[in-house]
Amino acid sequence: MKTSEEYFSTTYEESRQNFRSHLDKIITMWPEAELTSEAIGQEPDNTIDMIHAQARTDPEQVIVMTTGEHGIEGYGGAAVLDLFVHEYLEKIDPKTTGICLIHALNPWGMRNHRRVTENNIDLNRNYFYEDNAIPEDINKNYEKEKGLFLPDGKIEDLENQRKELHGQLLNALAEEGYSRVKEAKGMGQYEFERGVYYGGQAEEETTKFLKRVHRNMLHGYPRVIHMDWHTALGPTNEVTMLVSEKISDDEEQLKKDYQLDNVGIISSDNVKGDSKTYVNKLREEEYPDTYLFSGLFEFGTFGDDKKAEFREFMTIILENQLYWEGAEKEEDRQWILDEFREMFYPDEAEWRESVIKEARRAIEGVLKQEGVLHIRAGR
Repeated sequence: MKTSEEYFSTTYEESRQNFRSHLDKIITMWPEAELTSEAIGQEPDNTIDMIHAQARTDPEQVIVMTTGEHGIEGYGGAAVLDLFVHEYLEKIDPKTTGICLIHALNPWGMRNHRRVTENNIDLNRNYFYEDNAIPEDINKNYEKEKGLFLPDGKIEDLENQRKELHGQLLNALAEEGYSRVKEAKGMGQYEFERGVYYGGQAEEETTKFLKRVHRNMLHGYPRVIHMDWHTALGPTNEVTMLVSEKISDDEEQLKKDYQLDNVGIISSDNVKGDSKTYVNKLREEEYPDTYLFSGLFEFGTFGDDKKAEFREFMTIILENQLYWEGAEKEEDRQWILDEFREMFYPDEAEWRESVIKEARRAIEGVLKQEGVLHIRAGR
């Protein structure tokens, strides 16, 4: 059995090569499984890689796993794909169950250790049911606090910059209240292309790609089980499952059903353009007879209290300012990059061990509840 550390890669190229190597094992169970690579973006050799295997005889369901929607988060997601192939593949019945595993929806962000695409777009604010139906004038709270969220000049002295940002956050909280500032962050915005949480003015290539995948899966199977892997939010060293309100609005029942401690509901009123709301809308409008479970799974890093949320705000804003404006001092630049990595892909062995442990819990909770592991075990 692999150690926890062996599931994690250092570079995008290493992670991609490891993912591609999974095909050898997968074709022993699904002989017609295929690996496809789709070039994404302007830079050469950035690809979305997908291994798709149709159920061999009686297609009852498909397991879809997506990673790297927020680039740097793809390292944790790739570790989960590796875990799934090594520990759960043989517990699934290839006669009735297909698989669709996707590595690095945002390969540029993963390669460059950024959360956004090369166009500064947060992909999970870029999905809408109607093509290019980008909302206008959607985030008034963000506009009120744009001085906080937009980059403003080179970072000359990090300590002073952090004090200034902290003061701006406190003022915003005093004037607008905690819920409004949190809403400004979470909803996404579609006006300021160099600002944080930018959803874009048109669909990204990745958005079009994933929309095609979702449509094909919903069309091809009566049951679709989708798990999307992320890092950063939620209690430190624990997994949190987030689902659309269209699946359920009962957190306690979801915790019981999926055997998880941390569950949240994504509301379309609070978040615009997220992929879970899109795929649930697609199923509802075009494939009403298809069963869909679609969950986003976060491995927590900083924590979930107010202090951690302040730290998260500061990290996202400083990294964005550094990218656009730079820093006078190399030590300031490196501190920001290290803090950003600590938020999304920590080096600590304890965190990486928790990802593997919590991923097992999430995978087993979902696949047992959805009857996938049970079907295999009973044959």
